[in-house]
Amino acid sequence: MISIKKTINIVIGAFILNVSFNSLANQTFRLSASSSASDDRAVAINQYLAPVINEFGTFEGHWGSTLFKQGTELEALARGNLDMSLTSAQEIAQFIPSFSIFAAGYVHRDPQHQIDVFNSPFFEKYKQQVEDRLNIKLLNVMYFGTRHVSLRIDKTINTPEDMAGIKLRMPGSRAWQFLGQALGANPTPIAFTEVYTALQTGAIDGQDNPISTSINMKFNEVTEQVVLTGHLVDLNYIAMSLKVWNELTQEQQEKVLNAAQQITAHMQETQIEKEQQDIEYLEEQGIKVYSPDIEAFRNRVQNAYLNSEYSESWEEGLLEKINQL
Repeated sequence: MISIKKTINIVIGAFILNVSFNSLANQTFRLSASSSASDDRAVAINQYLAPVINEFGTFEGHWGSTLFKQGTELEALARGNLDMSLTSAQEIAQFIPSFSIFAAGYVHRDPQHQIDVFNSPFFEKYKQQVEDRLNIKLLNVMYFGTRHVSLRIDKTINTPEDMAGIKLRMPGSRAWQFLGQALGANPTPIAFTEVYTALQTGAIDGQDNPISTSINMKFNEVTEQVVLTGHLVDLNYIAMSLKVWNELTQEQQEKVLNAAQQITAHMQETQIEKEQQDIEYLEEQGIKVYSPDIEAFRNRVQNAYLNSEYSESWEEGLLEKINQL
């Protein structure tokens, strides 16, 4: 026979669970990102993550930086003013300098290596640092393209030495300009919206972007070749406010992590397929597409980082662990 005290405890427990459930059911989970609503990342999130969250709350995606300006989402997450977002290693490194190793050129070899790094034992410490210092939970990593060099000039590039004197448009920040120098080029900061005209007039000799971005911006109309340098495997981390994460039940957390894993697998598969289609399209347009000596580029770029101030905050031996993975 159940005692009165035990009965009361059961009723109270059920009441607390019901209140918690109702609280989540009325909660809106807002995600803010700079990508457009038609971007592959947005499509994947709406396909896999949104339905899971809608089981216990309401998912609300704000795309194109309509809720928070690009570059401010991470701080909004940290302060608890935002529930979810997509962030990069570059953004995290502004708050945790040692994280900059994951934004360096040739650290990630390809999409699968990118995933392996995220799931590796040594990366657990960095996930924990993001939780402890920024109050953010990293759910998984999302691949969305590899950056290559495209040139308007007819000069075969095989090693970094062949890049000497080439005016290569790179984003204007110091870190991006450093990467351009490490590649052997003469990095030139030009606004993204002005790249087409700069290539057309010869103000620059080339630019670096994922092939899909170059095609979308019609850079292929004013370039002669694409050198598959693969110097940066672009990524976003799927991030959630740690406060929001801790409010979820264990079952809900598992469902969210499973959805994030599905997004990771989906993005890897679709982006690799799309990149191959993009290469075939460029070749059909008469654009020369080829691979240089990747090891020569990797060695030069990694040595440049190791001999710079960027590596001062890196954990000793971590680059070797990443390369051996």
